Amino acid sequence: MAASRDVRGGGVQRVLTKLNASVEAGNYYEAHQMYRTLYFRYNNQNKYAEAIDLLYSGATLLLKHNQHCSGTDLALLLVECLDKSNIQASRETIGKIGRLYGMIDPSSPDRPMYVSKALKWSSGPKKEFSMGHPQMHQQFAVTLWQEKDYPQARFHFLRSVDGEGCATMLVEYHTNKGYPSEVDLFIAQAVLQFLCLRNKATASVTFYAYTRKHPQVNEGPPFPLPLLNFIWFLLLAVERKKIDCIYNTM
Repeated sequence: MAASRDVRGGGVQRVLTKLNASVEAGNYYEAHQMYRTLYFRYNNQNKYAEAIDLLYSGATLLLKHNQHCSGTDLALLLVECLDKSNIQASRETIGKIGRLYGMIDPSSPDRPMYVSKALKWSSGPKKEFSMGHPQMHQQFAVTLWQEKDYPQARFHFLRSVDGEGCATMLVEYHTNKGYPSEVDLFIAQAVLQFLCLRNKATASVTFYAYTRKHPQVNEGPPFPLPLLNFIWFLLLAVERKKIDCIYNTM
């Protein structure tokens, strides 16, 4: 009740301080329920900014204390609040979503749902980014890369515009998991998928960064491997618009 009076009086910081103290004292269940109660009160009053600050603070604190179920629940509510409030994706907000993703237990069954909801929100009110905001994908990709989940990291890098990061991850992926003979296949597949997604700029950055950074590709262009030369010529043709129909034929 004291927390309720503080909220009505505008004492948001005082409420957060009390909730932080409750978590630090180990009263996790009580704190979680209070975070939810206050969120729904803010939500009903259309106080979305306050609700977002509350949920981010609560989710971060609970996850830091290894309260994964409670923290993930608040993280999901945060994405729900962002979606309901029609707040557009910004670097700051995407960063918050990404940091919470990195704190959620990778084995949590709610983690894929969190990703799905976050990408849906980040696509924008008019679905400007049909697959989700590229920066949101980049946030997920980097976390998955750090967790050595290379296939999923690759999936999200391909939907980002971080060619340098994608190339560095692919070099590590091939070095740790691939056969020496697959050095050209790892980058060729990625470039072709970038082109299928109509992202030729990131395809080029990824290709040249990969061939520059990979210890097995120490010269070129031209390259000693025919497939790398094919990708190189393909990118040149796309860049110079010599094969305008490429997107229709791939």
